[in-house]
Amino acid sequence: MEPGEVPGGLGGVLCWPSDGQALHLNIRGARLEAFSDNSGKLQLSLQEIIEWLTAKDEELSEQLPIGGDVMAVQQQREFHQAFMEDVKSRGPFIYSVLESAQAFLAQHPFQEPEETLPDGKEVSPRRRMLNVSRSVWKQANVAGDLWEKLTARCVDRHRHMELTLERLLQAQAAMAELAAALEQAEGVRDAWEPVGDLFIDSLQDHIDATKLFKDELSQVKEGMKHINDLAHQLAISDVHLSMDNSRALEHLNNRWKVLQGSIEERLKQLQDAHRDFGPGSQHFLSSSVQIPWERAISPNKVPYYINHQAQTTCWDHPKMTELYQALPDLNNIKFSAYRTAMKLRRVQKALRLDMLTLASVVEVFREQELQQAERVMDVVEVIHALTALYERLEDERGVLVNIPLCVDMCLNWLLNVYDSGRNGKMRVLSFKMGLVSLCNADVQEKYKYLFRQVAGPGGLMDQRHLSLLLHEAIQIPRQLGEVAAFGGSNVEPSVRSCFRASGKPAIELSHFLEWMSLEPQSVVWLPVLHRVAAAESAKHQAKCHICKQCPIKGFRYRSLKQFNVDICQTCFLTGRTTKGKKLHYPIMEYYTPTTSGEKMRDFAKTLKNKFRSKQYFTKHPQRGYLPVQSVLEAESGETLAEMENQNCSFFTDSLSPDESLDEDQYLLRHSSPALEQDSPIGQHLLGSINCQDKDELQRTLTRLENENRVLQGEYRRLKWRHEEAAALPQLMDGTPGSPVGQQDEELLAEARVLRQHKTRLETRMQILEDHNKQLESQLQRLRELLLQVDGLWERDGETLCAASKQSRKEKHREAGRGLRLG
Repeated sequence: MEPGEVPGGLGGVLCWPSDGQALHLNIRGARLEAFSDNSGKLQLSLQEIIEWLTAKDEELSEQLPIGGDVMAVQQQREFHQAFMEDVKSRGPFIYSVLESAQAFLAQHPFQEPEETLPDGKEVSPRRRMLNVSRSVWKQANVAGDLWEKLTARCVDRHRHMELTLERLLQAQAAMAELAAALEQAEGVRDAWEPVGDLFIDSLQDHIDATKLFKDELSQVKEGMKHINDLAHQLAISDVHLSMDNSRALEHLNNRWKVLQGSIEERLKQLQDAHRDFGPGSQHFLSSSVQIPWERAISPNKVPYYINHQAQTTCWDHPKMTELYQALPDLNNIKFSAYRTAMKLRRVQKALRLDMLTLASVVEVFREQELQQAERVMDVVEVIHALTALYERLEDERGVLVNIPLCVDMCLNWLLNVYDSGRNGKMRVLSFKMGLVSLCNADVQEKYKYLFRQVAGPGGLMDQRHLSLLLHEAIQIPRQLGEVAAFGGSNVEPSVRSCFRASGKPAIELSHFLEWMSLEPQSVVWLPVLHRVAAAESAKHQAKCHICKQCPIKGFRYRSLKQFNVDICQTCFLTGRTTKGKKLHYPIMEYYTPTTSGEKMRDFAKTLKNKFRSKQYFTKHPQRGYLPVQSVLEAESGETLAEMENQNCSFFTDSLSPDESLDEDQYLLRHSSPALEQDSPIGQHLLGSINCQDKDELQRTLTRLENENRVLQGEYRRLKWRHEEAAALPQLMDGTPGSPVGQQDEELLAEARVLRQHKTRLETRMQILEDHNKQLESQLQRLRELLLQVDGLWERDGETLCAASKQSRKEKHREAGRGLRLG
């Protein structure tokens, strides 16, 4: 075949490679063969590493969870350390292969993305090299990731084991220490004596020792908290304690709870025993009753009393029951204020509160921290305060006081007044109102103290707080069944009465005292109680007009309408009168012996009242209290005044023994020694007769003398006319129609009129003559005294007038109104 000829008859020309081209192909072929050998070995190494790392990762995952006790964790740690050593030993080879792969990829980089060739198309050598480089790169990345993941998991598990082992060792040591501490504490607990075997005097010492023991166990408490926190942290890290450790921890917790419960129960028993049997308990009050009675305590600490003989129980102390049974003896007193006051006086003396001073009561309130009026006290607090109160009374007065009986009786009375439902609770204000009302103190001081208990920070009291104060006060007569006479339980009318004059939303102490001095109807029983107490020791040198008692003891009542008519308190308050005698109004009450000034004052008033008719007193009614219109608790809705007027004839001129007696039938005034101070000038006269009284008395004397002269002249004239008419001839046989008969009839009619007029005048003159005889000595003495003090009046007239005006203002403000005994 010739050169250039195409074999096979294809009609073409076949060109053979030149020598340079052949050499190039040989070199290229050698490079391809070397590339294939290197890449093949590298791929095999990478694949081997991948398979080994995968196997080791699975082996690590198959390892058991970390155990819950020290021994198991230690064994797992040793195994894991061997595992880590195996992985670590393979590390140099893995690093060398990865470095070789990195060098290979540096020599044979690939940038084109992987292409998908059509079917049947042959891959070029260059493309094959790029594909090999890409495969090496993928294997190297997978091997590197697996290596990093495996080494990180090994390190994490190793650290987890170390931390778990540390916590387990701490828990093991803590449990051993707590077990020893609990064993020691349980030994102390087991050595406790039963509370019932302890001496009462040692109860407080045992309470203190138990509290100290509880405080000393604070370290055990902290240790238990620490070990439970460790167990919680292990559980969060997926490490669960072994069965033995879990049981040991649970056992420790149970022992600790039992120990805590034992301590709390022991402390409670000691405190209950100390409260029930200690110095401040009710145990000492069991001696307040005698057989067959027994004092018992309800669950809310309220006492009740068991009569084993009659097999009955009751809330009231036996002595209190006896006291209440004796109070109806006072129901014959017609005046409700005095009836209530005298009942309270019996209660006051039975409770020995009449010996307690307000200063002592206030000091006990301070010691017992009873400053907040709205705070609620329980029975135990009330007993503690009352015990301190009577102990102070015994120390200050130096008298022997039956403290258990007094405390129990006073507690009984306070519960009856302010906790009749026996709930065992009482407000501090109620407690204070009861004790302050019945303690021994000036009534003004009581008013001041009670005002301060409800006044605001600025020293002002609003309507709400006054209503609260009056509500507490009205409970005292309410308990005695006397609330209706004092306006009922509705205190709003009294509140409006107090604030009506001021016109302000709040009042000061001075306004409150001024209002209370008028003795409002809702609290009139309190000042009456003070007068009742003061009158007990009073003795008057006078004879009762009714029962003839002399001297009069207690209250003395003097008529300001009749001269020399004095009545004792028994006759007056019960409505006794002498048959056929008239008891005239108005009446003056004395609860202390009278002074000469008071006698002269009453004489002047009686003299003025002699010339005042019944109609005058009807038009000028006066009461010794401030009346309040209030709706009573009854559904009838009648006011107090309406109900009283149904029972009596208001301001009757006289009273027979069979007639009803009620408080509105008298114009009654009371005389206070604090307001009737005698003056050394004029033998006590200037202390009771002021400038205006002197002038009025002189005018009265002059008017009396003039009227006597007029009456005597009229009497003489009428007597002469009567004698003249009697001397006329009797024309009995004259006809009525004749002039002589008509004149005789006129003379006879005039004579009858003259006789009637004469009889009236004679009666009136006889009365005047009797009165003049009775008053002659007193009038003479009055004139002498007036003459004696004329010089003193001229010298000190201005000073005395000013003093008398001030005294009159004080009397008007504090005691100038007539006292209606309601």
